[in-house]
Amino acid sequence: MYNTAFRIVNDSFEAEDVMQESFLSAFTKLDTFSEQVTFGAWLKKIVINKSITSLKKMHKFEKVPLEKVTVKEIEEDSSDYSKPNAGEILNKLSALKNNYKVALTLNLIEGYDCEEIAQIMEISYENTRTTISRAKNKLRQLLSETYAR
Repeated sequence: MYNTAFRIVNDSFEAEDVMQESFLSAFTKLDTFSEQVTFGAWLKKIVINKSITSLKKMHKFEKVPLEKVTVKEIEEDSSDYSKPNAGEILNKLSALKNNYKVALTLNLIEGYDCEEIAQIMEISYENTRTTISRAKNKLRQLLSETYAR
């Protein structure tokens, strides 16, 4: 749970605060736990929501309307990504813009699909797909800059 919070807020102390708030919230609202999912999944959802709320409070989460975004064609990438290890990839992931980092973390690491991410991030399904695609491209770009040398 700490790792989930840390990957979203990207601050150790803030992640600890999020964890404390999440556990407090979970235990004070334990009677609302419906047992339709596991307790761990329910708690993780609380941690993710508290993390995103914290990120918004820190004014680091930028919302960009889809109308303001220009779409460009994706170039084929022939880079060899067999060199980087997981730690290096996570390091590059943390260098992304916050909305890219959150979307990729939820999708690739936590395993949420685009529909769930759209609900969590409070953006449209289409915007979620676009954000994930752009985040992957940016991550590829950062990795290729490092390993093209």
